[in-house]
Amino acid sequence: MRKHITLLLLLCALLADTLSAGTPLRRYRVELTDKAPTEYSLARPQDFLSSKALARRQRQHLAVDSTDLPVPAVYLTRLEAAGVKVVGTSRWNNTALVETDDTTRLALVEALPFVRHIIKVWTASDSLPPRDPNRRNRISPSDTRLDAYYGAAQNQTGMLGVDALHKAGFRGEGMTIAVIDGGFLNADAIPLLRHVEVMGTRNFVHPGWDVYAEMDHGTSVLSCMAADSPYVMVGTAPASAYWLFCSEDPDCECPAEEDYWAQAVEYADSVGVDIINTSLGYYAFDDALGNYRYRDLDGRTSLMSATASMAADKGMVIVCSAGNMGDKPWKKITPPADADAVLTVGAVDAHGQNTNFSSVGHTADGRVKPDVMARGGQAAVIRPDGRVGRANGTSFAAPILCGAVACLWQACPQLTAREIIDLVRASGNRHDVPDNIYGYGIPDFWAAYLNSRN
Repeated sequence: MRKHITLLLLLCALLADTLSAGTPLRRYRVELTDKAPTEYSLARPQDFLSSKALARRQRQHLAVDSTDLPVPAVYLTRLEAAGVKVVGTSRWNNTALVETDDTTRLALVEALPFVRHIIKVWTASDSLPPRDPNRRNRISPSDTRLDAYYGAAQNQTGMLGVDALHKAGFRGEGMTIAVIDGGFLNADAIPLLRHVEVMGTRNFVHPGWDVYAEMDHGTSVLSCMAADSPYVMVGTAPASAYWLFCSEDPDCECPAEEDYWAQAVEYADSVGVDIINTSLGYYAFDDALGNYRYRDLDGRTSLMSATASMAADKGMVIVCSAGNMGDKPWKKITPPADADAVLTVGAVDAHGQNTNFSSVGHTADGRVKPDVMARGGQAAVIRPDGRVGRANGTSFAAPILCGAVACLWQACPQLTAREIIDLVRASGNRHDVPDNIYGYGIPDFWAAYLNSRN
């Protein structure tokens, strides 16, 4: 009898292997119930947060709490013992990102007493488009000089009153900005960006891959803040330091990108970043079953939005693009633009009129979104070939405004993240009558600085 049972178990195992053979690699978000067995203590936050991160919180009188504790190592060990590979974690959300090509392992994971829920967030593609190995060599430096000091960026900088902050000596010195994007092609080799102080880089989609050989979107985003070539192009925070992170997967539109983004935000927190710029947003995925609905724009449903909503209580300001859905059927902001206590930025043109593509609000729970506006219609950017050009998108309105936030916070170091957010909103030219297109309007950062002194 025992021999028959053993044979049956062996046959079941072989059947499982047969069923899983050829199954594509998948990733799952595993939500955990608690952090009870953690090896860390809130009494010793220096074991999991940098001194810069702790100083930022102490300056704003913010306590370290249980959400800051890393995911317990013992839970991760038990997940891997169940036959899946842990590829990432989120301490704020208490989740683990795991991968496997054997779906029979999921039953073992679900049976673990500390597992609350599992959701599939990524399936490997059958094939990937080849990367162009020559992209890194296509640089044609441009130094066309204009009459205006800010060069091609004169309008977008002056529109926000940032030029006045710069003249007063506030150019973002001492502030650290993390840029979370899809890649920063050639940003390390473009002459107009070689001066940029980059604190570090990290690719959360493909750990170890060169962020400077990935997508080019982040290069243009970075230039809106970091450019510092007078009479060619000067950005809004040319003296700030930067971290460059990749969280966008160029080969899919999948919920796992939210997990990568959350990891990037938490890493930014841990190294002491002050401000995060993100020009990414998601509402529709390759698998339509994961699509968000209007009622999900509540700042909590999307993993990205839930994560972003926590950042101010960690002492960071997140500046995010509203999205480019205004002239498309969706029309609305895209998560994490619905998050609470972030600055969601819509796009206007050179004359301060909203662009037709800029996504609109409000949130599902009635909060004003977008928060503020900046130039995103034909904004000045540096392209990955090194030339200065023009581009459309709230993707560029966000960093233009993000750099302004860095200068304002440098000028007002006594303020907390939430106070900075409120100050920027209050300086908008539509503050008294906010709506779902302009939000609180175009902020005046010089006026915000003067108001902070009253």
